[in-house]
Amino acid sequence: MTTTRTVQTTAGTIEVRDSGGPGPTVLLIHGLLVDGRLWDTVAESLVAGGCRVVQPDLPLGAHRHAMLAGADLSPRGVAGLIGEVVATLDLHGVTLVGNDTGGAICQLVAADRPAWLARLVLTPCDCYENFLPAMFRPMQVLARRAPWALTLALQPLRLRAPRRLPIAFGWLAKRGIPTELEDAWIHGFFHDRAIRRDLYKTLRGIDAADTLAAAERLRSFDRPVLLAWAPEDRFFTWKYAERLLRDIPGARLERIEDSYTFTPLDQPTRTAELIAAFVTEDAQPAAD
Repeated sequence: MTTTRTVQTTAGTIEVRDSGGPGPTVLLIHGLLVDGRLWDTVAESLVAGGCRVVQPDLPLGAHRHAMLAGADLSPRGVAGLIGEVVATLDLHGVTLVGNDTGGAICQLVAADRPAWLARLVLTPCDCYENFLPAMFRPMQVLARRAPWALTLALQPLRLRAPRRLPIAFGWLAKRGIPTELEDAWIHGFFHDRAIRRDLYKTLRGIDAADTLAAAERLRSFDRPVLLAWAPEDRFFTWKYAERLLRDIPGARLERIEDSYTFTPLDQPTRTAELIAAFVTEDAQPAAD
């Protein structure tokens, strides 16, 4: 059974889907211009296996509730909101799972080693100096210098065909994205000025210095880490997974074949199997 609830944070209202029962808790984090539904099929498998699964819709451009005007929506600010959601729902022993921009945010969370964090899973995501990938950096430049121009530049996404281009969703999902999901993800951007404002605040706040600093702190990370990566990913290539494997003590690397960045859409069964096996291992989180 899935319960959809709203969590009041210091930045505003965040919608959360909470599924499953008393088993291990898995917190699934999405990236820019998508929401928690990216993980729906994976979540169903995890719940069937006995996990409790939490899917927040973070304020990253596809959210339905605009944040307060003064909210800090930089990646560090959004990382703080994840902590607020965890505190409100009273979650403990959490396996934190990130994809795309959400993976970078998860690294920022993990670097601070909150007591509630038991395990970390990174699927293909921003890391090190690759935050954002080069193809998407013009969005950040426009968000900082001329937001109106970015709004204009993204107008073709109102049509479905341009969304298949590499600069849009084309190289994120190898098999494409269901049309109803695409429509839902871009709706707020085109219909709510405050949602656009929120997205632009996040884009302006992205800084590779944050992921580089987090990577340095993760060199002494003391909790289990799984890197579940797609060798065919065009934005977050295999070399980044290997680099994370070298830098994070005790991390292990698993392959998700025949997939691009959005492994929860391209290979949900394999993604869910890897997460499920990881959360049921006997290792316990180290004391803070």
